[in-house]
Amino acid sequence: MTDTQGSTDLPRPRFARLYLRASQSDERRGGTEHRRLMLAGVRGAVVEVGAGNGLNFPHYTEAVSEVIAVEPEPTLRAAAETAAAQASIPIRVISGVAEALPVEDASMDAAVASLVLCSVPDQQQALGEIRRALRPGGELRFYEHVIATTQPRRALLQFADRSGIWPWIAGGCHPARDTLAAIRQAGFDIQSHQRIMFAGSRLEPAIPYVIGTARRP
Repeated sequence: MTDTQGSTDLPRPRFARLYLRASQSDERRGGTEHRRLMLAGVRGAVVEVGAGNGLNFPHYTEAVSEVIAVEPEPTLRAAAETAAAQASIPIRVISGVAEALPVEDASMDAAVASLVLCSVPDQQQALGEIRRALRPGGELRFYEHVIATTQPRRALLQFADRSGIWPWIAGGCHPARDTLAAIRQAGFDIQSHQRIMFAGSRLEPAIPYVIGTARRP
């Protein structure tokens, strides 16, 4: 399951309604702690890519001066606006996509990508936009699906991805992407990361995730 998808103001109401329900199970089963871990110590001006329904918002502390939360799907964006109104820091929810972030060059202290780099149409373009938005030394905080490193799970995820089964079920999520390698390829220095196995519900198989921090040199 993914926090966002595709192009600006592309309505996917069925997926959005499914995600609004499924994300609650994800949070109860460990997603809340994963988000808290991802955002620990983040500071300054933040751009959040693919904000979904705003599940990260409660985990920003007063060390964050502002959040620009970008979300293309109208139903999820409306839910994010409601969550932003309840947050303890200024959060501005706007329409946009990862491949064309509506922020100035080198204007952000941190960027947040959670469950979105698996679903963007062009992962390297999205990461390039994040790098553009960050000031030198700025951080990318990420919580993402990643390809398994061992068999047979790796082959199963590749089949689910290439067959189109999982992307169709999960709003464009591609579980066979090597997102950690893509972050390095985009010119980021990985500062820390940890892999976990996680299933958002009893009906889902456990798949690999990575939580970490990367820095723009």
